[in-house]
Amino acid sequence: MSDNEQSLALLASMLRIRRFEEQCSQLYAAGHIRGSMHLCNGQEAVSVGACAALAPEDGITMTYRGHGQALAKGLDPTAGFAELLGRATGCCGGYGGSMHFTDLTKGIYGGNALVAAGIPIAVGLALAAQQQRTGRVFLTFFGDGATNQGVWHEAFVLAAMWQAPIVFICENNLWAEMTPYADTIRVADLAERAAAYGLPGVVVDGMDVEAMRAATAAAVATARAGGGPTLIEAKTYRFVGHMYGDAQKYKPAEQVATWQARDPLLTYRQRLAARGIPPADLDALELTVAQEIRAAAEAALAAPWPDPAELPRVMEVYA
Repeated sequence: MSDNEQSLALLASMLRIRRFEEQCSQLYAAGHIRGSMHLCNGQEAVSVGACAALAPEDGITMTYRGHGQALAKGLDPTAGFAELLGRATGCCGGYGGSMHFTDLTKGIYGGNALVAAGIPIAVGLALAAQQQRTGRVFLTFFGDGATNQGVWHEAFVLAAMWQAPIVFICENNLWAEMTPYADTIRVADLAERAAAYGLPGVVVDGMDVEAMRAATAAAVATARAGGGPTLIEAKTYRFVGHMYGDAQKYKPAEQVATWQARDPLLTYRQRLAARGIPPADLDALELTVAQEIRAAAEAALAAPWPDPAELPRVMEVYA
């Protein structure tokens, strides 16, 4: 794949996530999606850049804001929409919903509704890979608020002790739900916390997909070679509320405007245009992705509901 093809693939992946989340908003407003839903508009460069550094056999665990992370790792958008709609063709058969996207064939070991809960799962998966000598590396995504959870620290202790092949990726979007992270954390950079465990901590511009790919690729190479974990703090921003319906009145208007001016989709498109990729090619890519996502949503809406007779079996499996 040429450099231009790789760059267009990164842009396409970010566009796919943004259009997916926008379509989710429309489906929710129309009453097709029920329950809680957490969108990641603005944070696309983190998941796309990070997952671009992985091999197909590597794996991830995700947060409850995990649509973009799953799509970046290869989740079929139709299966994602179907899961949100509770349809039988969803990635979890329609039983998991927004916060539990899973596809083991793509190395997607699930989102988690509990803050920080995916981190120890990923450490366990990484330990298994180490003991089985598979060469696999695992990423675990989490937000800034997760770094105050006890399980976060326990997972770091174990991962450092075992030198597990894992990369910790903190999506620091400045807000732990509606609380500024600076109100509860007394370090300027969360990456500083890695030093307490003898691990490297790296701060990355989470609005720059190529910076994320480069930093993650270095951390993955270290982990795969037996050098142990790395903590990557991706400075990013969510353009939407904590959950659907959150009006974000707690956010200063100037802060929102500053970060929206750094929209990773717009700035990366500008970068590619400056490198000589014709605007017509970029326009065509945007149109293609938009059509793909609309078709995926329509296919999911037409998909069947789960068979009620299957529910006892499903409950037994997950009990």
